[in-house]
Amino acid sequence: MSQELQTPTAMKLQSLETLIGKYFSKAPKRAALLLSSILILFTVIPLSFSIKISSFLLINSSLWGNNIRDSTANDLGAFKETIRSCDIFRGEWVPDPKAPYYTNTTCWAIHDHQNCMKYGRPDTGFMKWKWRPDECEMPEFHPSEFFETVRGKSIAFVGDSVARNHMQSLICLLSRVEYPVDASIDSDERFRRWFYATYNFTIAAFWSPYLVKSMEADHLGPALTGLFDLHLDTFDDDWTAQIEGFDYVIISAGHWFFRPMVFYEQGKVVGCYYCKQKNITDLGINYAYRRAFRTAFKAINGLQNFKGTTFLRTFAPAHFEGGLWNQGGNCIRTKPVKSNETKLEGMNMELYMSQIEEFRDAERVGRERGHKFRVIDTTQAMLMRPDGHPSRFGHWPHENVTLYNDCVHWCLPGPIDSWNSFLLEMLKTEVGRSVLR
Repeated sequence: MSQELQTPTAMKLQSLETLIGKYFSKAPKRAALLLSSILILFTVIPLSFSIKISSFLLINSSLWGNNIRDSTANDLGAFKETIRSCDIFRGEWVPDPKAPYYTNTTCWAIHDHQNCMKYGRPDTGFMKWKWRPDECEMPEFHPSEFFETVRGKSIAFVGDSVARNHMQSLICLLSRVEYPVDASIDSDERFRRWFYATYNFTIAAFWSPYLVKSMEADHLGPALTGLFDLHLDTFDDDWTAQIEGFDYVIISAGHWFFRPMVFYEQGKVVGCYYCKQKNITDLGINYAYRRAFRTAFKAINGLQNFKGTTFLRTFAPAHFEGGLWNQGGNCIRTKPVKSNETKLEGMNMELYMSQIEEFRDAERVGRERGHKFRVIDTTQAMLMRPDGHPSRFGHWPHENVTLYNDCVHWCLPGPIDSWNSFLLEMLKTEVGRSVLR
């Protein structure tokens, strides 16, 4: 354990007091403002847990070997030196005997396909793990703390069914304190809004599996999973026209890009992936994936009145073993693997890198326009959880479903709940940044 983690709270306060004293002596007129800000900060963020700031934003990343600078890093100045920064996304899964914190009988928000216990999954050990970062402790998710952090605010989840999986995990974790009421604008199940009256807090889901304008051209296609036309340079108005008033927007995309697609740019066909059509070049998955995120970020940076924070939730790998999803592949493991037992590689690495590179470009542009971009890097943690998928326990054995062995989505409760622990820590960090500006 590091010396800083062993330091008593009193010594932290003494260090903070020294820093404040120096700051006041140079700028006494700012004393009252800074002092009140710090009091608010430590009301929201307990002293027992220093602010966790991803190394993607504030310190050297082990992945890049250089810095991705947060747009407010200079504003924090010397105060940042008194606050421990920690890459919460690098760590190991450790046993959590207190888990799970909800069940399929206490939470109605679980989608049937992720309701593993309902459909007879025989083991329960996959629910009894928590994520522990290498450099610090990450507190247990407390719904009351989350509610206080987001009081009067709103969060939009933009993406596919895994984004919905994430949102439903959050609803279940919060259900220990309050359930939301349905505040949806229409009856389309792909676009839902939930409102927590006590906290004036809204959650919304926007269905956009490709993040850009898309349509199904053939419901079968060469792989019998549909053939989709993707307009890679065209915004998807179903979400881009509706997020301007949200405080936080979480965007993600992934596994739909493995379906056959035809790519359009400037209204013309430029290529495809597994479309099996003559005279159309197969450009691969990553061609579309990279451009889709580029267009999505461009849409956000083009919003004149958007004052919120955009979170990129990174790619969560599937875990089909013994074959492809439609060739007998399955995920039957019952416990996590350690970080040194697996490696991000191949297409998973390509997609992850494309996301991060496009994020960096968008963050650079957004900083000039006053837009804030952050990363919720779930990739490494979820790579280590081949045990967390429904497999065949997301439906009854006799049901005719497209994805019989589901190794893409995540059981609820299950490892996806950790995403909301990540989210809470990052939201608390945002509150800290805002009071220090």
